[in-house]
Amino acid sequence: MPKKVSKDAKSKVTIKIPRNLYNHVQDIIKDSGFDSVTDFTVYVLRDLVSQGIPKTRLADGHNQDALTEEEIEAVRRRLKSLGYF
Repeated sequence: MPKKVSKDAKSKVTIKIPRNLYNHVQDIIKDSGFDSVTDFTVYVLRDLVSQGIPKTRLADGHNQDALTEEEIEAVRRRLKSLGYF
């Protein structure tokens, strides 16, 4: 039987990222209008997901998100505009 999870626990999860990346994002978002690294991360992930990234099937039968060259370049441009490159 699945473990019972409270309503609040179902609404959010924790994603772990390297501390140096967190600190870098924190520096980038200063004076940007984002209240926190979490708000910025949710914004970026929603933006990426809303683009409808296609799925490809791997040899082992699992699906993997696949980015086109155009999508990869768009991500690079976005990251560069945010100061990553």
